[in-house]
Amino acid sequence: MIPPAFDIDGADQRHVWHPYTQHGIVDPPVAITRAEGAYLHDASGRAVFDAISSWWVTLHGHAQPEIAAAIAEQARTLEQVIFAGFTHEPAVRLAEALVERAPAGLTRVFFSDDGSTAVEVALKIALQHWQHRGEERRLIVALENAYHGDTFGAMSVSARGVFTDPFASHLFEVARLPDPVADDVAGALEDLIASRGRDIAAVIVEPMLLGAGGMRVWPADKLQALRAITSRHDIVLIADEVLTGFGRTGPLFACEHARIAPDVMCLSKGITGGFVPFAATLATEALFDGFRSADRKRTLFHGHSYTANPIACAAALASLALLDARSAERRRAIQRAHEAAVGRLSALPGVHDVRVLGTMIALDLTVSDRGYLSGIGPALRSFALERGVLLRPLGDTVYLLPPYCSTSEDLARAYDVIAEFTEGR
Repeated sequence: MIPPAFDIDGADQRHVWHPYTQHGIVDPPVAITRAEGAYLHDASGRAVFDAISSWWVTLHGHAQPEIAAAIAEQARTLEQVIFAGFTHEPAVRLAEALVERAPAGLTRVFFSDDGSTAVEVALKIALQHWQHRGEERRLIVALENAYHGDTFGAMSVSARGVFTDPFASHLFEVARLPDPVADDVAGALEDLIASRGRDIAAVIVEPMLLGAGGMRVWPADKLQALRAITSRHDIVLIADEVLTGFGRTGPLFACEHARIAPDVMCLSKGITGGFVPFAATLATEALFDGFRSADRKRTLFHGHSYTANPIACAAALASLALLDARSAERRRAIQRAHEAAVGRLSALPGVHDVRVLGTMIALDLTVSDRGYLSGIGPALRSFALERGVLLRPLGDTVYLLPPYCSTSEDLARAYDVIAEFTEGR
């Protein structure tokens, strides 16, 4: 007897709780059976251009053969080992490779599971650093419109709003600097230091690009100014490059736009090319030395069961190897296509503030219900999906952040969908 086909749609509706999904109103999710390059393929055989890299993780393309092969080979050799008291070659090689490519001075690598946990590690390092120095510095400084993740520390340093409202009473105090896109963020930091300088443990920023806060691009000279101020006042600067790392904004890391090196840098999303969850927090040798001691109480008490998982490390090494000159040219080609599309998109009805940074292009739509819960986001998402393009607007902000293998024809297809939607409103 031939077994019945698995009812994925029915089982999903009965048992699965999807992220960032209001199950009371959304259509059933689309079942994807395979993916290759820049395209997802659903159960009906339809090809869908993944214009957002499946939440910004797929760097080179889906099912990249080199990464798949590295995972398979590692799985046959060593799939997992506790990383407290043990080590292994993939982790050490990856740490060395990240340090070689990271901004100067970041010499130590702490592995974790995802972007939120990379940020949690960074915050713990900064706060405990001051305890080791005998100073009660507990205040973290963050930007308006920031997003750093969904765990409690990461939510605390993110902008308050619909994502964090249910948990507001459980989040710790954070000092806010104004949105750096238009405001004097450096002057605001100087004023804050004048009033509360002895309280400040760290400043955390998304360098150059506020991602979930609306794909807001901010100037490199403001990032330079923040680095200069934090260095002058001996304040830890944390760069959250979970989104911006590994070439998304053009150079390998967004901090390179401003020619600065932070004290701590958070990495995730594209670190394995989109194959498996993984993260890393990089820190300076000075910060690491503050924890090195004969006193066990000075330990960084943080870890994950799958810290430095060998399979994930192998995937990350393979992905890093693909970030070569050919990859850089592909990123430049995507940026050129975006820049060529700015004029056309800017002329569309109800479109304003079209902006490009590396492989990212974003625009805002004129609506009455602005913000993340704007109804125009789900409307455009459904419209685009019907036409074979995956978009997931951030409310009234529409963006593309495609895999590096995307062609000019792929991108033109996405631009066309946006144009058709706005012209039909």
